[in-house]
Amino acid sequence: MIKWIRNITKGHWNRAAFLASVAMGFIVALTYWEDILQNPLAGLLAGVGFGVFLIYPLVLTLMNVVLLFRKAEKTSRTTERITILLGIWYTLLYMALIEGLTGMVQYRADWQEVLFADQLHTPVWTEAWLTVGVLSGVGILGYLLLSLRDINRMPPLITVSAIAAVYIGMMVCGLWIAQVFPREFMLCLLPLNCILIGIKTIRNTVQEWQGDSGNQEKQFQWQWLNRLNGLLMNSAHWPVAGLILMVPLLGILVAVLVLFGQQPDSVIQAWTETADWNLSQRTAPPNLAYDEHYLCTVAAQGHPKVVKPLRKGMRHGHEVTVNRQLCIANAFEQVLEERLPRLHRGVRRFYDTYGFPVARLIRTEYAADVVYVLMKPLEWIFLMVLYLVDVEPENRIAVQYPHSPLQGRKLSQKPPAKLP
Repeated sequence: MIKWIRNITKGHWNRAAFLASVAMGFIVALTYWEDILQNPLAGLLAGVGFGVFLIYPLVLTLMNVVLLFRKAEKTSRTTERITILLGIWYTLLYMALIEGLTGMVQYRADWQEVLFADQLHTPVWTEAWLTVGVLSGVGILGYLLLSLRDINRMPPLITVSAIAAVYIGMMVCGLWIAQVFPREFMLCLLPLNCILIGIKTIRNTVQEWQGDSGNQEKQFQWQWLNRLNGLLMNSAHWPVAGLILMVPLLGILVAVLVLFGQQPDSVIQAWTETADWNLSQRTAPPNLAYDEHYLCTVAAQGHPKVVKPLRKGMRHGHEVTVNRQLCIANAFEQVLEERLPRLHRGVRRFYDTYGFPVARLIRTEYAADVVYVLMKPLEWIFLMVLYLVDVEPENRIAVQYPHSPLQGRKLSQKPPAKLP
């Protein structure tokens, strides 16, 4: 077994890194999971999961740091491709599974929106996503141009322009890291590796240039062109020249983006017109608290067009969003407590046991919409019972939870009938 591993990893650093990550994953699983030997299949999956999704990204980052100081072109190119492809996949997977299921970061919610419990607003201003996306795309194009084309067959000015584009992409990556670190450490790995790859690509570009004697001897009519040609023919000047050229290139991109509705300072506002993050300059309104109730959670979290919130109300000392479904359910529980107290205690005990854990899982608007729809048949049953046993069921429904009148809606001045 050891000989087989040695044979397949000899001269293949990426294979060795992957297998070492899986091995470390098993060690982590053994350390934190005492019953792993009693359930080998679960232990195998846990080890692979730890190794592939937690340790391997860190190992790839370490390899990119090492390859900054070592000349191993074949290994470096392979590592770059693996890092970029897996990094994009891991990032999307993390955002979809971790952030999507917990609803911690609301990527479509700007700082003005009221969120709930421990939710966070988007780290990038939603109106500037186009700016961030275009600048990132320009950086990717610059990297592809430098890494896939033969440098010695490209004019030096094109090469310097590609270096400037890579600088712009690295700038976006640096701003993202400065915005979300250390709260979202896993989302910092891909941009950090992109910065390392960008530095390494520029270094390799400078080293690969062999010069062009024809262009070097060429003389122009204007002296400043001769001087510029001499500077660009020396690849040692390219990193600084790319940094200088980045400024006008960035200006051109901003001017084009303005034509598509972006603001001239969207590059800065993308990070400052936010709340809850390191570069944020806005203060968000306080988050509302969750209520430990299926329907309160639905009313607070669902899309307004689906769950149809009516107003704010007070429950257990904190403000909650109230919709008709919630009022009907609470009125039904009130009737059940008045008419059948023993049955009510049993229902309440059952809900306290099984309802709260399920309610804690409802952390996204889409999940809340699904629960709202599933609760519709029960809502109709509750409403039917209220109309059968109560003299004025709508009055009972209306007085659920203290509230202030809705803006733009006239409420009856007649006091509600006394409840039976």
